[in-house]
Amino acid sequence: MRTHMCGELRREHIGSTVSVCGWVARRREHGEHLAFVDVRDHAGVVQCVVDNSVDVRSEYVVRITGIVRERPEGTVNPNLPTGEIELGECQVEILRTAAPPPFPIDARADEVDENIRLQYRYLDLRRERMQKNLRVRAAINSAVRASMEAQGFVEVETPMLVPSTPEGAREFLVPSRKEPGSFYALPQSPQLFKQLLMVAGVDRYYQIARCLRDEDLRADRQYEFMQLDAEMSFVNQDDVLGAISEAVLAAAEAATGERPPEIERMTWHDAMNRFGVDKPDLRFGIELTELTDAFAATEFKAFATAPSIKGICVPGVAADYGRNQLDKLTDRAKSLGAKGLVWLKAVAGDDLQIAFESPVAKFLSASEVEAVATRLGVVEGDLVLVVADEWETTCEVLGQLRNDLGRPPVHEGPYRYVWVVDFPMFVGRDAETGAPKPGHHPFTQPHPDDLDQLETDPMSVRSQAYDLVLNGWELGSGSIRIHQSDLQRRIFSVLGISEEEANRKFGFFLNPFDYGAPPHGGFAFGLDRLVAILAGEENIREVIAYPKTQSGADPMTNSPLPVAAAQLDQLGIRVLPPAAKG
Repeated sequence: MRTHMCGELRREHIGSTVSVCGWVARRREHGEHLAFVDVRDHAGVVQCVVDNSVDVRSEYVVRITGIVRERPEGTVNPNLPTGEIELGECQVEILRTAAPPPFPIDARADEVDENIRLQYRYLDLRRERMQKNLRVRAAINSAVRASMEAQGFVEVETPMLVPSTPEGAREFLVPSRKEPGSFYALPQSPQLFKQLLMVAGVDRYYQIARCLRDEDLRADRQYEFMQLDAEMSFVNQDDVLGAISEAVLAAAEAATGERPPEIERMTWHDAMNRFGVDKPDLRFGIELTELTDAFAATEFKAFATAPSIKGICVPGVAADYGRNQLDKLTDRAKSLGAKGLVWLKAVAGDDLQIAFESPVAKFLSASEVEAVATRLGVVEGDLVLVVADEWETTCEVLGQLRNDLGRPPVHEGPYRYVWVVDFPMFVGRDAETGAPKPGHHPFTQPHPDDLDQLETDPMSVRSQAYDLVLNGWELGSGSIRIHQSDLQRRIFSVLGISEEEANRKFGFFLNPFDYGAPPHGGFAFGLDRLVAILAGEENIREVIAYPKTQSGADPMTNSPLPVAAAQLDQLGIRVLPPAAKG
């Protein structure tokens, strides 16, 4: 039906008779007998000069045949790739009329309530922005597949109906009609199955997998999401990071046209010490600075007994922060778990030295002031924030304040990837049993240098787990897995899991390891998050064709919906009445 896409036509086509198909984006009257009609498809827009008697309106579906000609002098549109040409002597075929759309099918729709956009998602997706996002996503998927296959990975599909493993995130359950009272779960990830593929000798597996988790939704989370899932046999951590880095960099190049530099690495401990979070944003400064030893002999009581003291310097903002704003910063620090927050405004002192204005300045010695100013590189007009507390609290509070005060939108600035490695094997303890809780999952290989501390000092043990972070968003995580049954039993023992409980919960997964499990490791990263950043979006809903709202609803299909009683009867399910409010 068409010879060209609307957005393909250029000066070199002048004189050619062409046919284009698309939607009417705009109609403008031009005198008594002519009208300008802009026709749009996914490739762009072209201006067509038609007889004014032709009744075409917004979003009509048309086929137009005409001659490509140069636009008259003074009418060139430099903002359009097709802005130097137009179609003249046009014949118009109306393929389908259209009702007036509920919102403009252009950039103005960005201001429309999101629920309306999602209710009419099939119209929203016609817009240039959304078309671009979908094609960026397709390019990334294609580049990832090509990279993985070039590295010897085999694509294998894993089940969508799996056993429930409640140790992870909240699951979506699927009732079994054949086994009333029994349920499948939709997969949170293909984790167990991909490890069994390593036992099966597949060697290198990958899948662009759909995963589902019944968690609260936000900008970087949906009920259902896509991830690159991979597992490799006979590898160490460097091998896994190298393979995944190659796929990620290939995806970035496909989306942006530029290949990023090699991805840097830092340990979890360094990330916490420098940035206060385990998903550091490297695009801006304001790093945490160690001050504990500078106050070793301090007479300031709030600092004297603190195990850890750190500070950040926010450049040039001291004059912008009055007492109200500083009180809000203090309240924010307390809400994050700190006992308090010390603020210091840098001003000019004697002999060209820096001095501090602060309610606590009188408690600080000259050497302490000099140490803070020197270590944080303070100049006049800077604002210094100091927290004194337990090490983790100090890091986490200042890390959040750092992000609050300096972090740009996730898609702005350069793309800064970083691998964070050597995560703690265990994080915190179970409130009831006192047993350590796994930091990643109970099948993660401990760091070989820390094995002798498993039973005596488990909280100091590092794991061979790793995260990939981009601009402060965690893209994904992975680990080297335990493939030795004796080590797995040790880990279960530390976690307070008996052999009987381990067999009951994980027997189907662990028993195959007795038949010869190779050393293996893997990784998974969220494609939605990667696509969103590379497409310049703040929310992954903008790069998913049919997402859910933040409440988990789908305005287009009105789901979730009740089902008929007959269906529930077949499944042996009874629905409880809604709980009384209040």
